[in-house]
Amino acid sequence: MSIFLSNNIVTLFFIQTILLLFSIYSLFISLNIIKNWDFNKTTSYQYNLEKKSYLISLIIFFVIFVKIILFIFFVNSLDGLSSIVPGAMCASGIINANEYGTILLFFKIFVLAGFGIWLVLNKLDIEALDYPYLVKKYYLFLVLFLSIVIEFVLEFLYFTNISIKRPVLCCSAVFQDTQGFASMMKIEYILILFYINYIALIISNVMKNSLTSLLSGALFLVLSYFSIVYFFGTYIYELPTHKCPFCMLQEEYFYIGYIIWITMFLAVFFSISSFIIEKFIKKEYNGGYKLSIIFSTIFVLLCSYYVLAYYITNGVFL
Repeated sequence: MSIFLSNNIVTLFFIQTILLLFSIYSLFISLNIIKNWDFNKTTSYQYNLEKKSYLISLIIFFVIFVKIILFIFFVNSLDGLSSIVPGAMCASGIINANEYGTILLFFKIFVLAGFGIWLVLNKLDIEALDYPYLVKKYYLFLVLFLSIVIEFVLEFLYFTNISIKRPVLCCSAVFQDTQGFASMMKIEYILILFYINYIALIISNVMKNSLTSLLSGALFLVLSYFSIVYFFGTYIYELPTHKCPFCMLQEEYFYIGYIIWITMFLAVFFSISSFIIEKFIKKEYNGGYKLSIIFSTIFVLLCSYYVLAYYITNGVFL
């Protein structure tokens, strides 16, 4: 029996292949635009390049939209594979089934963040009258295209190396708090740092300081991950020994994990995007600060709600 007997995996690879073909076509047009673009020219060739630029932007928009949906489909498909891979109880066991899983997951998130930067840069380019960032956004696409290829290869290596005969670890074994960062600090200290970091992130965004917002956002990402897995998640599951970032994505928990992880990702993305965008446009950019405040606040309130709701209902903390 092969892992490719799963309809979800076959569908995933089919759509990824289509997106790769679209990206290859966009790559060749992008190289042509980079080589020959000159806004000051009024030739028919320059006019054709502008039309091709609109076409490529539309294709990239399509690729981004599908990749967002496909990422959710990817995670959902991993959860579905837990029924045919021995030992797996959720996507956690599947993602750790071989050495490619975790790398692939983080690389997919990196690609989505990269396309997010492209979207912001494209928006600024379109809003300007002379398309000042057009060449830069296509240079960025060249990097993103390479990332898409690497992601495709990693995904192939990952799924072709999942054994349906060799048992994998369940989430309780994978996320033991006796190993790694969580064992170095008490969860109480991590929580204190988490809330202090949240306040620092808000202050950085209010002050519109891109460097401190970048640093606060990066730290917020790390502290949020460990806080969710080793503290807030246990209140979602209402079980102190259940530590897993994936189970909360299941229907049993009303798919609340999607909202939690998406709001965290957007909070971090918008906190670091200003610094990166400023490096591209060579001037101040304030477009992400307010959104970072909104999403980080939603994320923190949502996580805190589960703790307070459990205490109000049961009169004790876990």
